[in-house]
Amino acid sequence: MSAGNVQKLCETTREKLKPAIERMETFLNEYALSQLVAESDEETVHFYKGFLSDLRHLLVFSEVSFEKLGIVLRRANFDADFAEKALYHVYHHAVNNFFYPKSESYSEDGRYAYTGQDAIRFRVKPVRAARDIIMDITKVYEDLRDDLTYYESDYLTERRMQSQRSLA
Repeated sequence: MSAGNVQKLCETTREKLKPAIERMETFLNEYALSQLVAESDEETVHFYKGFLSDLRHLLVFSEVSFEKLGIVLRRANFDADFAEKALYHVYHHAVNNFFYPKSESYSEDGRYAYTGQDAIRFRVKPVRAARDIIMDITKVYEDLRDDLTYYESDYLTERRMQSQRSLA
């Protein structure tokens, strides 16, 4: 990928991450476990503990990616290799953490992706605020996944091939 295309992709990726970060930060600052758990049964408490933990991890991964992209874009000389590595980390840390949360409080059901319905399915029916935060940021991470699919496997394959060529 040309350096100009990589730079543009870094810019758009950073722009897309910003509102998702702001939304997650606002949610996590406003809601505590006790506010989300209406019923005190063990399953509900476990669900929201995992949900909040996953959201905090996603926020951290997204913020780190946002900062790395900022560093990439502020450098006097654009470093395409460093930029591609930063984009790789956005895909593998932020995007994958959104679609595959550790606690599995929600998941993507691909059968709904093409029907116009929400593809995100929750393990337990969440309160409105918890549902809304995930639905609000889903589009951002779907767009990032589409934009950065190259970094799912091709980036590493290209790096391995380059290292093999340099060894030969």
